[in-house]
Amino acid sequence: MPKEQNILLRGLEAFAELGYDRASARELARRLGVSHNFINDRYGSKAAFWRAVVDSAMGAQLSSMPPVDPSADDAEQLRQFITGLYRTSVDTPLLGRIFVDEFSRDTERLDYVYERYIGPTLQTVVPSIDRLVASGRMAPVPMDVLFFAILGPISGMLEVPLARRLGRSEAESPEQLTATAELLATLVVNGLLATGSGGH
Repeated sequence: MPKEQNILLRGLEAFAELGYDRASARELARRLGVSHNFINDRYGSKAAFWRAVVDSAMGAQLSSMPPVDPSADDAEQLRQFITGLYRTSVDTPLLGRIFVDEFSRDTERLDYVYERYIGPTLQTVVPSIDRLVASGRMAPVPMDVLFFAILGPISGMLEVPLARRLGRSEAESPEQLTATAELLATLVVNGLLATGSGGH
């Protein structure tokens, strides 16, 4: 019997490759190397297994995010948060693929991800953003626009085949990936703060 972490990792690979709908219980069982009843017996349903897979991957990503320095300036806190988000996304590219698929579908799975992860994670930086807006350093931006402005560049960390065609080196070291994350974060934060200084 595969160990729990191995099961969840194989499940992550299957959902990332196939998407939720095409990852049938039978196909999942085949990839996990278990009987076709295993997922229902162990998790109760394919939906519950998907949630367990996402919880495991998101838990690992969030636990590896460096804490934001509470004594830092609000703009620096925002930069630290975004940098941490980009850097940890590199370690969980399969989760990124699942989310790209799920963000375009109005499902209970999207509700789950939003209520459990997206909403609470955003709330950690909303106070800094509110203060930047109140002080005139950042223009008020609707939350949906802000979210996609921050999340969009994650594709720059995950879409490696395209990045290579655009000039990225074949084998990036962890240091190079960190530098890419920091550069992307700086560009995003500078763009957000620029809207507060004379932009309309």
